[in-house]
Amino acid sequence: MDDQAKGTRKRRAAGKADTAKVDLTAVVVAVSDNEPCVLTIGQGDTLPSGPLALEHRSLQSGLRGWVEEQTGHPLGYIEQLYTFADRDRVELEQRIISISYLALTRKEHATASSRSGWQSWYEYFPWEDQRAGIPPMVGDIFQPRLIEWADGADDRAIRRERRRRVAIAFGFDERPWNEDLALKRYELLYEAALVEEASRRSNLAPPVPGKSMVADHRRILATGIARLRSKIKYRPVVFELMPPAFTLLQLQRTVEALAGRLIHKPNFRRLIEQHELVEETGETTTETGGRPAKLYRFRHAVLEEGQVAGAKLPLARA
Repeated sequence: MDDQAKGTRKRRAAGKADTAKVDLTAVVVAVSDNEPCVLTIGQGDTLPSGPLALEHRSLQSGLRGWVEEQTGHPLGYIEQLYTFADRDRVELEQRIISISYLALTRKEHATASSRSGWQSWYEYFPWEDQRAGIPPMVGDIFQPRLIEWADGADDRAIRRERRRRVAIAFGFDERPWNEDLALKRYELLYEAALVEEASRRSNLAPPVPGKSMVADHRRILATGIARLRSKIKYRPVVFELMPPAFTLLQLQRTVEALAGRLIHKPNFRRLIEQHELVEETGETTTETGGRPAKLYRFRHAVLEEGQVAGAKLPLARA
Protein backbone atom coordinates (compact mmCIF):
# COMPACT_ATOMS: atom_id res chain seq x y z
CA MET A 1 0.00 0.00 0.00
CA ASP A 2 1.47 3.36 -0.99
CA ASP A 3 1.81 6.34 1.33
CA GLN A 4 -1.21 8.14 -0.15
CA ALA A 5 -3.50 5.16 0.49
CA LYS A 6 -2.18 4.79 4.05
CA GLY A 7 -2.82 8.48 4.67
CA THR A 8 -6.39 8.16 3.39
CA ARG A 9 -7.08 5.23 5.72
CA LYS A 10 -5.68 7.11 8.70
CA ARG A 11 -7.83 10.16 7.94
CA ARG A 12 -10.94 8.01 7.63
CA ALA A 13 -10.19 6.23 10.92
CA ALA A 14 -9.55 9.54 12.66
CA GLY A 15 -12.73 11.00 11.20
CA LYS A 16 -14.76 8.06 12.50
CA ALA A 17 -13.24 8.43 15.97
CA ASP A 18 -14.03 12.15 15.99
CA THR A 19 -17.65 11.79 14.95
CA ALA A 20 -20.34 12.28 17.57
CA LYS A 21 -23.40 10.12 18.18
CA VAL A 22 -26.60 11.88 19.23
CA ASP A 23 -28.65 10.08 21.88
CA LEU A 24 -32.18 10.96 22.97
CA THR A 25 -32.86 10.25 26.65
CA ALA A 26 -36.14 10.50 28.56
CA VAL A 27 -36.81 11.17 32.23
CA VAL A 28 -40.39 9.87 32.44
CA VAL A 29 -41.98 10.78 35.79
CA ALA A 30 -45.16 9.64 37.52
CA VAL A 31 -46.32 9.75 41.14
CA SER A 32 -47.74 6.58 42.67
CA ASP A 33 -48.64 5.96 46.33
CA ASN A 34 -47.00 9.25 47.28
CA GLU A 35 -43.71 8.27 45.64
CA PRO A 36 -42.19 10.06 42.65
CA CYS A 37 -41.30 7.32 40.17
CA VAL A 38 -39.11 7.26 37.09
CA LEU A 39 -39.50 4.84 34.19
CA THR A 40 -36.43 2.68 33.66
CA ILE A 41 -35.31 -0.25 31.54
CA GLY A 42 -32.85 -3.08 32.12
CA GLN A 43 -32.00 -3.56 35.79
CA GLY A 44 -33.51 -0.24 36.78
CA ASP A 45 -30.23 1.49 36.03
CA THR A 46 -31.01 2.85 32.56
CA LEU A 47 -33.35 5.57 31.31
CA PRO A 48 -35.22 4.97 28.05
CA SER A 49 -33.01 6.24 25.25
CA GLY A 50 -31.86 5.68 21.71
CA PRO A 51 -29.90 7.29 18.90
CA LEU A 52 -31.32 9.99 16.67
CA ALA A 53 -31.86 8.38 13.26
CA LEU A 54 -32.32 9.84 9.79
CA GLU A 55 -35.91 8.59 9.64
CA HIS A 56 -36.90 10.55 12.75
CA ARG A 57 -38.91 13.59 11.73
CA SER A 58 -37.75 15.56 14.78
CA LEU A 59 -35.97 15.14 18.09
CA GLN A 60 -39.26 14.75 19.94
CA SER A 61 -40.67 12.20 17.49
CA GLY A 62 -37.47 10.19 17.79
CA LEU A 63 -37.66 10.29 21.58
CA ARG A 64 -41.33 9.26 21.59
CA GLY A 65 -40.53 6.38 19.26
CA TRP A 66 -37.69 5.04 21.40
CA VAL A 67 -39.66 5.28 24.66
CA GLU A 68 -42.69 3.53 23.22
CA GLU A 69 -40.55 0.81 21.65
CA GLN A 70 -38.55 0.16 24.83
CA THR A 71 -41.32 0.53 27.42
CA GLY A 72 -44.65 0.31 25.58
CA HIS A 73 -45.52 3.67 27.11
CA PRO A 74 -46.73 6.51 24.84
CA LEU A 75 -45.61 9.95 25.99
CA GLY A 76 -47.87 12.92 26.62
CA TYR A 77 -46.35 16.10 28.06
CA ILE A 78 -42.62 16.46 27.31
CA GLU A 79 -40.11 19.31 27.40
CA GLN A 80 -36.42 19.46 26.61
CA LEU A 81 -34.14 19.35 29.63
CA TYR A 82 -30.50 19.76 28.72
CA THR A 83 -27.85 18.65 26.26
CA PHE A 84 -24.88 16.76 27.73
CA ALA A 85 -21.67 16.30 25.78
CA ASP A 86 -18.92 16.02 28.42
CA ARG A 87 -16.26 13.72 27.01
CA ASP A 88 -14.78 12.82 30.40
CA ARG A 89 -18.07 11.70 31.99
CA VAL A 90 -18.71 8.61 29.85
CA GLU A 91 -16.13 5.94 29.08
CA LEU A 92 -16.95 5.27 25.43
CA GLU A 93 -14.78 5.31 22.33
CA GLN A 94 -17.24 7.51 20.45
CA ARG A 95 -18.28 10.99 21.54
CA ILE A 96 -21.88 11.01 22.78
CA ILE A 97 -24.15 14.04 22.68
CA SER A 98 -27.11 13.27 24.91
CA ILE A 99 -30.23 15.40 24.45
CA SER A 100 -32.50 14.81 27.43
CA TYR A 101 -36.22 15.37 27.91
CA LEU A 102 -38.59 15.49 30.87
CA ALA A 103 -41.89 13.68 30.40
CA LEU A 104 -44.81 13.74 32.85
CA THR A 105 -47.45 11.03 32.90
CA ARG A 106 -49.69 8.92 35.12
CA LYS A 107 -48.57 5.44 36.06
CA GLU A 108 -51.95 3.93 35.27
CA HIS A 109 -51.48 4.96 31.65
CA ALA A 110 -48.43 2.70 31.33
CA THR A 111 -48.59 -0.41 29.21
CA ALA A 112 -47.16 -3.54 30.80
CA SER A 113 -43.69 -4.35 29.54
CA SER A 114 -41.22 -6.99 30.69
CA ARG A 115 -38.36 -4.68 29.67
CA SER A 116 -39.27 -1.68 31.80
CA GLY A 117 -40.38 -0.75 35.29
CA TRP A 118 -41.03 2.13 37.66
CA GLN A 119 -38.54 3.03 40.38
CA SER A 120 -38.80 5.63 43.13
CA TRP A 121 -36.33 8.36 42.27
CA TYR A 122 -35.34 8.36 45.95
CA GLU A 123 -33.66 4.98 45.36
CA TYR A 124 -31.05 6.92 43.38
CA PHE A 125 -31.07 10.04 45.57
CA PRO A 126 -32.12 8.93 49.10
CA TRP A 127 -30.79 12.16 50.61
CA GLU A 128 -33.32 14.17 48.58
CA ASP A 129 -36.33 12.83 50.52
CA GLN A 130 -36.66 15.01 53.60
CA ARG A 131 -40.36 14.49 54.28
CA ALA A 132 -39.46 12.66 57.51
CA GLY A 133 -36.68 15.09 58.34
CA ILE A 134 -33.04 15.31 57.29
CA PRO A 135 -31.75 11.78 56.57
CA PRO A 136 -28.95 10.82 59.00
CA MET A 137 -26.60 10.13 56.09
CA VAL A 138 -26.40 13.86 55.34
CA GLY A 139 -24.70 14.67 58.63
CA ASP A 140 -23.10 11.32 59.38
CA ILE A 141 -21.64 10.52 55.94
CA PHE A 142 -21.85 13.45 53.57
CA GLN A 143 -20.68 16.28 55.80
CA PRO A 144 -17.36 14.78 57.01
CA ARG A 145 -16.47 13.35 53.60
CA LEU A 146 -17.30 16.53 51.72
CA ILE A 147 -15.40 18.66 54.22
CA GLU A 148 -12.43 16.30 53.86
CA TRP A 149 -12.63 16.71 50.08
CA ALA A 150 -12.92 20.50 50.34
CA ASP A 151 -9.96 20.75 52.70
CA GLY A 152 -7.90 18.49 50.45
CA ALA A 153 -7.36 21.24 47.88
CA ASP A 154 -3.86 22.71 47.76
CA ASP A 155 -4.99 26.29 47.28
CA ARG A 156 -6.63 28.11 50.20
CA ALA A 157 -9.04 30.00 47.94
CA ILE A 158 -10.18 26.73 46.37
CA ARG A 159 -10.68 25.19 49.81
CA ARG A 160 -12.81 28.17 50.86
CA GLU A 161 -14.87 28.06 47.68
CA ARG A 162 -15.45 24.31 47.96
CA ARG A 163 -16.63 24.70 51.56
CA ARG A 164 -19.01 27.46 50.49
CA ARG A 165 -20.48 25.35 47.67
CA VAL A 166 -20.93 22.36 49.98
CA ALA A 167 -22.64 24.46 52.67
CA ILE A 168 -25.07 26.02 50.19
CA ALA A 169 -25.92 22.74 48.44
CA PHE A 170 -26.40 20.59 51.57
CA GLY A 171 -27.63 23.15 54.06
CA PHE A 172 -24.58 23.07 56.33
CA ASP A 173 -23.45 25.94 58.60
CA GLU A 174 -27.10 26.71 59.48
CA ARG A 175 -28.02 27.38 55.86
CA PRO A 176 -31.51 26.33 54.65
CA TRP A 177 -32.02 23.20 52.55
CA ASN A 178 -33.00 24.18 49.01
CA GLU A 179 -34.87 21.34 47.30
CA ASP A 180 -34.19 22.85 43.87
CA LEU A 181 -30.44 22.12 44.15
CA ALA A 182 -30.75 18.38 43.49
CA LEU A 183 -28.43 18.55 40.47
CA LYS A 184 -25.85 20.71 42.24
CA ARG A 185 -25.74 18.22 45.11
CA TYR A 186 -25.16 15.29 42.78
CA GLU A 187 -22.52 17.20 40.84
CA LEU A 188 -20.66 18.00 44.05
CA LEU A 189 -20.74 14.35 45.09
CA TYR A 190 -19.46 13.41 41.64
CA GLU A 191 -16.69 16.00 41.78
CA ALA A 192 -15.65 14.62 45.17
CA ALA A 193 -15.77 11.07 43.72
CA LEU A 194 -18.35 10.04 46.32
CA VAL A 195 -20.86 8.49 43.90
CA GLU A 196 -20.26 5.21 42.10
CA GLU A 197 -20.33 6.80 38.63
CA ALA A 198 -17.23 8.79 39.60
CA SER A 199 -15.55 6.35 41.98
CA ARG A 200 -15.68 3.53 39.42
CA ARG A 201 -13.16 5.59 37.44
CA SER A 202 -10.75 5.73 40.35
CA ASN A 203 -9.56 3.79 43.39
CA LEU A 204 -11.05 6.16 45.90
CA ALA A 205 -13.27 5.42 48.89
CA PRO A 206 -16.55 3.49 48.52
CA PRO A 207 -19.45 5.58 47.21
CA VAL A 208 -22.19 7.07 49.37
CA PRO A 209 -25.67 5.43 49.51
CA GLY A 210 -27.84 5.60 46.40
CA LYS A 211 -28.35 3.31 43.41
CA SER A 212 -26.06 4.11 40.49
CA MET A 213 -27.04 4.23 36.80
CA VAL A 214 -25.28 3.55 33.53
CA ALA A 215 -23.22 6.19 31.77
CA ASP A 216 -24.48 9.66 32.76
CA HIS A 217 -28.10 8.68 33.37
CA ARG A 218 -28.19 9.52 37.09
CA ARG A 219 -26.91 12.98 36.23
CA ILE A 220 -29.72 13.33 33.69
CA LEU A 221 -32.25 12.13 36.26
CA ALA A 222 -30.95 14.70 38.76
CA THR A 223 -31.44 17.37 36.10
CA GLY A 224 -35.05 16.27 35.65
CA ILE A 225 -35.70 16.34 39.40
CA ALA A 226 -34.24 19.83 39.76
CA ARG A 227 -36.24 21.12 36.78
CA LEU A 228 -39.53 19.68 37.98
CA ARG A 229 -39.08 20.87 41.57
CA SER A 230 -38.45 24.37 40.32
CA LYS A 231 -41.20 24.35 37.73
CA ILE A 232 -44.05 23.24 40.01
CA LYS A 233 -43.63 26.60 41.75
CA TYR A 234 -44.53 28.71 38.73
CA ARG A 235 -46.36 26.46 36.24
CA PRO A 236 -49.29 24.06 36.91
CA VAL A 237 -47.38 21.05 35.52
CA VAL A 238 -48.17 19.00 38.64
CA PHE A 239 -51.66 18.43 37.23
CA GLU A 240 -50.09 16.38 34.42
CA LEU A 241 -49.39 13.85 37.17
CA MET A 242 -52.85 13.95 38.77
CA PRO A 243 -55.95 11.89 37.88
CA PRO A 244 -58.89 13.79 36.35
CA ALA A 245 -60.52 14.11 39.79
CA PHE A 246 -58.62 14.34 43.07
CA THR A 247 -58.84 15.64 46.62
CA LEU A 248 -56.82 18.60 47.83
CA LEU A 249 -54.96 16.25 50.18
CA GLN A 250 -53.95 14.05 47.23
CA LEU A 251 -52.69 17.14 45.42
CA GLN A 252 -50.71 18.22 48.49
CA ARG A 253 -49.16 14.76 48.92
CA THR A 254 -48.12 14.75 45.26
CA VAL A 255 -46.37 18.11 45.58
CA GLU A 256 -44.69 16.94 48.79
CA ALA A 257 -43.48 13.76 47.08
CA LEU A 258 -41.89 15.76 44.27
CA ALA A 259 -40.35 18.39 46.53
CA GLY A 260 -39.19 15.92 49.15
CA ARG A 261 -40.49 18.36 51.77
CA LEU A 262 -43.65 18.63 53.86
CA ILE A 263 -46.03 21.50 53.12
CA HIS A 264 -48.02 23.66 55.51
CA LYS A 265 -51.57 22.50 54.78
CA PRO A 266 -53.62 25.70 55.37
CA ASN A 267 -51.13 27.86 53.46
CA PHE A 268 -51.03 25.38 50.58
CA ARG A 269 -54.80 25.43 50.22
CA ARG A 270 -54.79 29.20 50.44
CA LEU A 271 -52.23 29.29 47.60
CA ILE A 272 -54.36 26.96 45.45
CA GLU A 273 -57.44 29.13 46.03
CA GLN A 274 -55.55 32.37 45.42
CA HIS A 275 -54.48 31.24 41.94
CA GLU A 276 -57.84 29.55 41.22
CA LEU A 277 -56.06 26.43 40.02
CA VAL A 278 -58.86 23.98 40.75
CA GLU A 279 -62.63 23.78 40.73
CA GLU A 280 -65.05 21.44 42.48
CA THR A 281 -66.49 18.53 40.50
CA GLY A 282 -69.59 18.33 42.71
CA GLU A 283 -68.64 14.84 43.82
CA THR A 284 -67.00 13.38 46.93
CA THR A 285 -64.96 10.33 47.84
CA THR A 286 -64.60 8.23 50.98
CA GLU A 287 -61.39 6.53 49.85
CA THR A 288 -59.31 8.83 52.04
CA GLY A 289 -61.05 7.57 55.22
CA GLY A 290 -63.12 9.61 57.61
CA ARG A 291 -65.62 12.12 56.28
CA PRO A 292 -66.30 12.29 52.53
CA ALA A 293 -63.76 14.55 50.84
CA LYS A 294 -64.59 16.89 47.97
CA LEU A 295 -63.22 16.03 44.55
CA TYR A 296 -61.60 18.72 42.43
CA ARG A 297 -60.27 19.03 38.90
CA PHE A 298 -57.69 21.28 37.32
CA ARG A 299 -59.22 24.50 36.02
CA HIS A 300 -57.73 24.66 32.51
CA ALA A 301 -58.94 28.22 32.04
CA VAL A 302 -56.02 29.47 34.13
CA LEU A 303 -53.71 28.66 31.23
CA GLU A 304 -55.68 30.92 28.92
CA GLU A 305 -56.08 33.65 31.53
CA GLY A 306 -52.35 33.70 32.30
CA GLN A 307 -53.05 33.89 36.02
CA VAL A 308 -50.40 31.46 37.15
CA ALA A 309 -47.48 33.31 38.72
CA GLY A 310 -44.40 32.28 40.61
CA ALA A 311 -44.87 31.32 44.23
CA LYS A 312 -42.74 29.65 46.87
CA LEU A 313 -44.08 26.40 48.26
CA PRO A 314 -45.52 26.95 51.74
CA LEU A 315 -43.09 24.50 53.34
CA ALA A 316 -43.72 23.26 56.85
CA ARG A 317 -41.09 24.10 59.43
CA ALA A 318 -38.55 21.35 60.08
